[in-house]
Amino acid sequence: MPLIITGKRFINQLEQQGALAAYVPLEGGAEGRYQRRVRAAGYGLVCLTARGLGDPASYLMQVHGVRPAHLGKKTTGRDGAVGYRYYLPPILTYRLDNLASNEKGIVLWLIEGNILSQQELAFLAALPAKEPRVKVVVEMGGDRTFTWTPLKSLVPAA
Repeated sequence: MPLIITGKRFINQLEQQGALAAYVPLEGGAEGRYQRRVRAAGYGLVCLTARGLGDPASYLMQVHGVRPAHLGKKTTGRDGAVGYRYYLPPILTYRLDNLASNEKGIVLWLIEGNILSQQELAFLAALPAKEPRVKVVVEMGGDRTFTWTPLKSLVPAA
């Protein structure tokens, strides 16, 4: 029975704060248990890495253009030879538009969050206030046990 109630404090804190900074054991495994608890609490889960995220505001909430590695293929015509631009739908907005009827919202779980800038962390901390159905968990580093703190406590006041 203790396994069922393990993540209750984490879920309550996530719903109250909206965005949490998590510190996970480096050997792994603990975050998977908390992700299962998040899904069991009625949230959809989007797991991404912070590496290569680019501008989180446009990547997560707006249609954005990307240029994949051209692998020797270049654009034709008068444009620069940098490859074609492809437009992708926003990750979170697309998931929110297609939210299942039994889901409360979406939890964005970012790993390797220690590489994010203060401005990017500030956006992620403010995201649940802009879109209440989105909750954010950012893995900021390692610890001996799975611990968390509100993400806005890591962002200096502007």
